[in-house]
Amino acid sequence: MAKWTKVLGGLLLVLGVLVGLGVVKAWAPDRDVDSLKARWAPPPSQFVGLMGMQVHLRDEGPRSDPQPIVLLHGTSASLHTWDGWAEALKGQRRVIRMDLPGFGLTGPMPDGNYQLTHYVDFLVALLDQLGVKQAVVAGNSFGGGLAWKLAVDHPERVSKLVLVDAAGYPYDPTSVPIGFKVAQIPWLRPVMENVLPRSMIESSVRNVYGDPSRITPVLIDRYFELTLRAGNRHALGERFRQSPGGQYAAQIPSVKQPTLILWGGQDRLIPPDNADHFQHDIAGSRLVVFDGLGHVPHEEDPAATVAAVQSFLAR
Repeated sequence: MAKWTKVLGGLLLVLGVLVGLGVVKAWAPDRDVDSLKARWAPPPSQFVGLMGMQVHLRDEGPRSDPQPIVLLHGTSASLHTWDGWAEALKGQRRVIRMDLPGFGLTGPMPDGNYQLTHYVDFLVALLDQLGVKQAVVAGNSFGGGLAWKLAVDHPERVSKLVLVDAAGYPYDPTSVPIGFKVAQIPWLRPVMENVLPRSMIESSVRNVYGDPSRITPVLIDRYFELTLRAGNRHALGERFRQSPGGQYAAQIPSVKQPTLILWGGQDRLIPPDNADHFQHDIAGSRLVVFDGLGHVPHEEDPAATVAAVQSFLAR
């Protein structure tokens, strides 16, 4: 018995050492925003003071555009996810994109309020500060839910709507990024606010792409480093808790603006049947499905997806 006790004790010691080494390797405390700006906020990035935050945004294209295009990213993403669209559109249109509160370089809401209606208030305040009375609003995932909610609550501010794999209805994912799973487990949050394996971010990004071969090391760097921005990991858990999916689904038929719905046929997080629901509930809307793309089709294949947007805007 004493022999087996020693063996068991030895195994536990080895397991403890391995776990400890894993924690050390994955140790990733918050990073100060200033340490991230050089890589992720070169020109034309700017920071605008609003609601107690320094909002990271890019405002490009002709200021004479009477209806700028506003681009809203999804959960744990940033304004960089729209790089391809911005490059294609800014020659003719004013294009405004920002890191939403709780994400990217903007960082957390000072008041800790991550309800969808508070995000709507933030957008209205930002549009007012930028002198934008009305805009074409496009959003992906959580940003898509924010886009149509803005169109419902403030219809005078939205001329046209583009929904890209948008949140809105209760849905049954066939696969959820591991980072999202962890963020929704309350007892794990204190740990994950200091420990974050880069492999977890890579796995999460691969999960939302239809073709993971399109993913580059720089792309993983971006998601990983911006997740480490001080306060973002805590904000992610609060965003999930305070803005549950499907909360305002009954309001979707109230959308009256011309609407283009884009969806990745390989989206495993918000499956393509949600696109059919949007098309059914928004009168006169048009749906385009990209069979080989995943949950972030605008990032995965910006050329194909923005071409559909340009056609929509030209109508």
